[in-house]
Amino acid sequence: MTSTRKMAALLATFGLLLFSVLAQDYTCSPTKPCAIGCCSNGGVCGLGPVFCAKENCTSSCGYKSECDPGWGMQWSNSSKCPLNVCCSTFGFCGSTADFCGDKKVPEPSCSGNSATNGRVIGYYEGWNLERSCNTMAPEDVTLGYWTHINFAFAYIDPGTFEIAPMSNSVAALYQRVSALKQKQHGLEVWISVGGWSFNDPGATATTFSNLARSKSAQSAFFKSLISFLVANNFDGVDLDWEYPVAPDRFGSPDDFVNFVSFLKNLRAAFDNAGLSHRFGISLTLPSSYWYLQHFDIAGMEPILDWFNVMTYDLHGTWDSGVKSIGNIVQAHTNLTEINLALQLLWRNNIDPAKVNMGLGFYGRSFTLTNPSCSATGCPFSGGGNPGPCTGTAGILSSVEIGNVISAGAKVTLDKDAAVKIVTWGGNQWVSYDDGETMKTKLDYANTKCLGGTLVWAMDLDNGTMIGDMGKTSKFSKKTVTGDYSGLWYY
Repeated sequence: MTSTRKMAALLATFGLLLFSVLAQDYTCSPTKPCAIGCCSNGGVCGLGPVFCAKENCTSSCGYKSECDPGWGMQWSNSSKCPLNVCCSTFGFCGSTADFCGDKKVPEPSCSGNSATNGRVIGYYEGWNLERSCNTMAPEDVTLGYWTHINFAFAYIDPGTFEIAPMSNSVAALYQRVSALKQKQHGLEVWISVGGWSFNDPGATATTFSNLARSKSAQSAFFKSLISFLVANNFDGVDLDWEYPVAPDRFGSPDDFVNFVSFLKNLRAAFDNAGLSHRFGISLTLPSSYWYLQHFDIAGMEPILDWFNVMTYDLHGTWDSGVKSIGNIVQAHTNLTEINLALQLLWRNNIDPAKVNMGLGFYGRSFTLTNPSCSATGCPFSGGGNPGPCTGTAGILSSVEIGNVISAGAKVTLDKDAAVKIVTWGGNQWVSYDDGETMKTKLDYANTKCLGGTLVWAMDLDNGTMIGDMGKTSKFSKKTVTGDYSGLWYY
């Protein structure tokens, strides 16, 4: 779960496949086959018997639809869509009105404060001390509001399948972070394993897949993980596999089934370890249908303590490569799209009490093509200028955004998206959350009976964001002391 992922939210607009069909050239011939579909006698691309039957087709005649809208399995790859989304009349899967018509998804409804009184999970970037400024040592973490800290990341050795630190400098922080439990009674510290870059091209690209299919690899991993958790006084593991099955992320088709088996085996290994403390297991989930379809979320739910849904990074400079979106500025955390993402869970009867909604303590920034066009939907030429501390084009920490605002930038509220937009310097644009917009999102989370929230990342704040978030949403603040002697021990 890193802020540099380039494809994690590339398909936040569901049903991209249909949009790509609509965008392509429909015309075809025996020597000019269709990119998607069969070429009919009339020289038009399409799916189903009207286009693909032997007597009607001139080229690419074996192409099958993604799902069966009523043509029969002879013409389709599957009788239904993943995640119980809808099959359009054209034979494509999706969740918007283009696919589902006026069908409504039954959604959970609550009137209480399940999210604001529930889990508040902060991810701590183990590499943040490498920034030139605005770093957060473990001892500087603002306590009182967080219920859990997920340390990002630990890796898995691709040869031995044992837990491995990202680096020696990151490993040196593990026990300093878990020591925060001495100051806040009830605080839990978990290790997050994996992350976006773990599945980038390289030695570890297929490590999760290899682990999930091998019992001997799992045996080594479980033994190593339990020792690691005990040695560093951690309370659980958060698995961040980005992403199973997906070819562009070096996934394998058997990941879908193997991942569930792996989780069952992990739970059993924890339960049979003979320790008095119960280790928790959570899983990060993408918000896009494109990647989420490869998770057997219904099969995973009974095994897991909860899901952490990455409802941020919905938009960024990567949108320029998506024909259905293009190079236009949009907020990277948008309440309308968050609602669509969570509907994928409700379609599969996931218990909302096991769902944490993601928030960002950072913003995705752009350089506008035309300074006079700065509204949402205006074109961008690239990422925004790098921040002085984060040092990467296209992203600014909440601290950097606060400094930009203090210098006189223009701030506007996108009420529908529940996000603030900042423009400055003639051509700079960034979307971000503050106490007001986070309250709107948390109020929404309460109405959907969610079990909590997660934040990427706590070290991109200086205490202001979590303080505003806690105050505006009336979090129940935990007692912070100089020491607490009631920690559990192995």
